[in-house]
Amino acid sequence: MNKENFSFKKFLILPLIFLLLSNCNGKMPGADARKFPADPKKRVKKNLEEGRGFRINDAVKGAGGGKFDFASSNELWRASLDTIDFMPLTSVNYSGGIIITDWYSDENDPSESIKISIRFLTNEIRSDSLDIKVFNRKCLDSLINCKITQENKVLVTELKKQILKKAAIYSEQNKDKNFKPYKNEGLGIE
Repeated sequence: MNKENFSFKKFLILPLIFLLLSNCNGKMPGADARKFPADPKKRVKKNLEEGRGFRINDAVKGAGGGKFDFASSNELWRASLDTIDFMPLTSVNYSGGIIITDWYSDENDPSESIKISIRFLTNEIRSDSLDIKVFNRKCLDSLINCKITQENKVLVTELKKQILKKAAIYSEQNKDKNFKPYKNEGLGIE
């Protein structure tokens, strides 16, 4: 080994060791055994109460984690898709909070069609959580000379009412399904 290289390493390591030892002041975090119970079950309970630990059983089950908003668990999202399920969809983006349908026309009148855009402003089930726009397209000749207008408020109101009604039903079903009384299992600590 090179003598210069050895002295350079010694020059770096010694101040580092000095800094580490000088910051200890003889107190290590968690080193005071008087503050912790001797019984392991009580120590575990105290750590869990203070938020310092976790139970592997809970992590595996997914219990006690965060709140995850998946499309299947969002009642407004599901109700919106169920309400307009007869229409072909152009764009569906859950993370962006928007559903856009393709032009849809009834078989009786192919010269007239509608397109719906639903934007989610919040996940809460309330009337101002949805921004619904309905566009009406009337064509004189087959898809030539078309005029597009934004639909009147009647259809928007009916869609919103139908979506909110279904979302409320889904929310109640979800509450009933997810209700579980608390059971203190695992460590046998009361």
